[in-house]
Amino acid sequence: MVAPNVSLSVSNSSDGESYTVEKDVACRSVLIKNMLEDIGESDNPIPLPNVSSNVLKKVLEWCEHHKKDPEPISEDIDDTRRKTTEISDWDQKYIQVDQEMLFEIILAANYLDIEPLLDVGYKVVANMIKGKQPEEIRKLFNIVNDLTPEEEAQIKKENEWAEDR
Repeated sequence: MVAPNVSLSVSNSSDGESYTVEKDVACRSVLIKNMLEDIGESDNPIPLPNVSSNVLKKVLEWCEHHKKDPEPISEDIDDTRRKTTEISDWDQKYIQVDQEMLFEIILAANYLDIEPLLDVGYKVVANMIKGKQPEEIRKLFNIVNDLTPEEEAQIKKENEWAEDR
């Protein structure tokens, strides 16, 4: 298993900054864990060109807090965890960021393959839209409605079964 207190350099973020973190923190990312297994011990920094420095700092903060969490289990067993929209107190405080940062964290968690962090991001977005009408959701996320009234009526008709009654 991963040895505690082993440092590795995570650098070449899109801002060119470099970070040194414990190996068990970095290995919360399946991408980084696989890269380390492939290249072995190395002094060379792991390039993360698709993550900005400020987002990487935020993601590493989450990884540091969750470094002792058990590895995620197989998807079918883990399905109940995903169905709930409850978020731990620490994660709720952590994820209280502006919308742009929230989506950057989700994108970084996806790129770095940190499924539990991705779940937290998805749950926050799900909670944001829960109980809202399409117009409210469009306004919340600045989405332009490009449907004609006819297309909108057709979609409503096709999805009547999903309406709350």
